Amino acid sequence: MMRFTEIVRRDLRLALRQGSDSIMVVTFFVLTVVLFPFGIGPEANILERVAAGILMVTALLASMLSLDRLFQADYEDGSLELLALTPTPLEVVVTAKIVAHWLTTGLPLLIASPLLAVLLHMEPAGFATLLAAMALGTPTLSLIGAIGAALVLGARRGGVLLSLLILPLYIPVLIFAVGAIDTAIQGFDPQPQLLILAGILLAALPLCPWAGAAALRQALE
Repeated sequence: MMRFTEIVRRDLRLALRQGSDSIMVVTFFVLTVVLFPFGIGPEANILERVAAGILMVTALLASMLSLDRLFQADYEDGSLELLALTPTPLEVVVTAKIVAHWLTTGLPLLIASPLLAVLLHMEPAGFATLLAAMALGTPTLSLIGAIGAALVLGARRGGVLLSLLILPLYIPVLIFAVGAIDTAIQGFDPQPQLLILAGILLAALPLCPWAGAAALRQALE
C-alpha cells in the first residue's frame, strides 16, 4: 500500500511541477463548450436540449488529451523498467498512475462541469445527476484509457492509434451518462443509468489495471 501511495504522490508532484497537462485538459474542455453556443446559436431551448451531450462528449475528448503520456515519460527515461523490476506488482503501479491521472484530469473536469452547465442553460434538476455521472464516468475513462496508452507505448503516431483503440470502448459510458442526465431533467429517476455506470466502473477497476500491466510487460520485453 505504501508503494502505491508513493507512486501516486510522485506522479502528482510531476504533474503539478509541469502543470501543462491539467491546464491543457481544462482549457480544452472550457473553450470547446464555450464555442458551441456560437456554432448552434444562443437560443436557450436548443442549448438546454443538447447540454448533456455537449458536456459529456467534450469531457470524453478532453480526458484523452493526456492519455498518450500516461506511461510515455517513464518509458523514455527508464523509470518504467525500474518500476517493473521492483517487488511491487505492475498492476499496482498501473492503478496508481491511473489514480494520479484522474486526480489531475478527471477531477478538474468534474469541478468545472456545473459552471459550464449553467452556460448551456441546463435545467437545475440535472445538476446533481451531472455530477454523479461525471464522478462515475471519468474514472472509467481513465481506466479504459490506460489500456490504450499501454498498448501504443513506443509506437509512432501513438496518439492517433490510441484514439482509434479506446473511442469505441468509451461509447457505453457516454450513452448511459447522457441518458441519466436527460432522464433527470425530464423528471424521471436516473438511478438505472447511474447503476449501469457504477457497474461499468466496478468491472473496469480490476480488469483495466490487469490488462494495462500485461500490455506494459509486452512493451518492455
